[in-house]
Amino acid sequence: MLGSKPRVYLYILPCAFQQVSTMGDRGTSNRSEMTDFILAGFRVRPELHILFFLLFLFVYAVILIGNVGMMAIIVTDPRLNTPMYFFLGNLSFIDLFYSSVIAPKAMINFWSESKSISFAGCVAQLFLFALFIVTEGFLLAAMAYDRFVAICNPLLYSVQMSTRLCTQLVAGSYFCGCISSVIQTSMTFTLSFCASRAVDHFYCDTRPLQRLSCSDVFIHRIISFSLSCIIILPTIIVIIVSYMYIVSTVLKIRCTEGRKKAFSTCSSHLGVVSVLYGAVLFMYLTPNRFPELSKVASLCYSLVTPMLNPLIYSLRNKDVQEALKKILEKKNTIL
Repeated sequence: MLGSKPRVYLYILPCAFQQVSTMGDRGTSNRSEMTDFILAGFRVRPELHILFFLLFLFVYAVILIGNVGMMAIIVTDPRLNTPMYFFLGNLSFIDLFYSSVIAPKAMINFWSESKSISFAGCVAQLFLFALFIVTEGFLLAAMAYDRFVAICNPLLYSVQMSTRLCTQLVAGSYFCGCISSVIQTSMTFTLSFCASRAVDHFYCDTRPLQRLSCSDVFIHRIISFSLSCIIILPTIIVIIVSYMYIVSTVLKIRCTEGRKKAFSTCSSHLGVVSVLYGAVLFMYLTPNRFPELSKVASLCYSLVTPMLNPLIYSLRNKDVQEALKKILEKKNTIL
C-alpha cells in the first residue's frame, strides 16, 4: 500500500499540470488569435440588404459629387480665394475622406456573407475615422471664429485672418485630431478581446469594440468620456461665444438688408454644426442597451452630414451659386 501511493500522486500531478497548461494555452490563444472581426451591421432581413446597398450607394455618390465639386469650385474661382472658402474647402476634403473610410466597406458587407474585417483594417478604420471626425469639430470652431471676425471686425478681417493664421488653424485642427485618434485607438486595441468577434455596428467604433472585451473597461470608459469632453466642450464654447457676439453685432445693424446678408453667411455654418453635434450628442447619450439607436446616430454624422454639407453651403451661398453658374456657362460655350 505504501509503495502504491507515490504512483497515484505521480499520475495525478502530470495530469493536473497538463490541465492547467491547457487552460493557460486557451486563455492565451483567446487573447492572441483575434485576427479579424465581423461587422454585424444593421439587424434587417436579408431581402432588405439590396435596398440598403442602393441607399448607401446613392448617399456616397452624392457625397463624392458634392464634395469634389465644392473643392473644384473653390480652387478654380479666384473670387473664392478667401479664408471662409479656404476653411470650406478643407471641410469638404474631410467629409469626403471620413465617409470613404465607412461607406465602401459597409456596402461590401451588404453583399458579403462573412462580413469580416481584418484586425489591421479595423485599427485603420477606427484611427482614420476618429482623426477626421475630431478634425472636423475643431475646423467648425475655426470657421465660427472666422465669421466672428468677418462680422464683428470687418475692417480688420484681412489683417486678422491672414493666410498664416488660417493655415495654423487648419494644421492645429489636424494635429488635435491626430493626437485624439492615437490615444483613442491605442486605448481600444490594448484591450483583451476574448469574447465574440462580432462587432454590433456597421464600422469599427470604440463603444461596440469595448463590449467585446473581457478586460475591465471602466477606466477606459472614463478616459474616453474625458477625452470627448476635452474635444467637444472647447469647440462648442468657441462656437457659442462667437455667435453670441455675432448676434449682438447684427442686431445693432439698422439696415434690414445688412442684417439678412450677415445672417445668411452664418446660417449655413450653423446648419452644419447643428447636424453634426446633434448626432454626436445623441449617440453619446444613447444607453448601450439600445445599439440600433447608436447606429442611426452614427449614420447621421458619418454619411448624412457629409452629404448635406455641400448642399447646405451651395443652396445658401450666393458666391458658390454664381461660381457654379460661371463654370456651367463655360461648359455650354465649349459645347
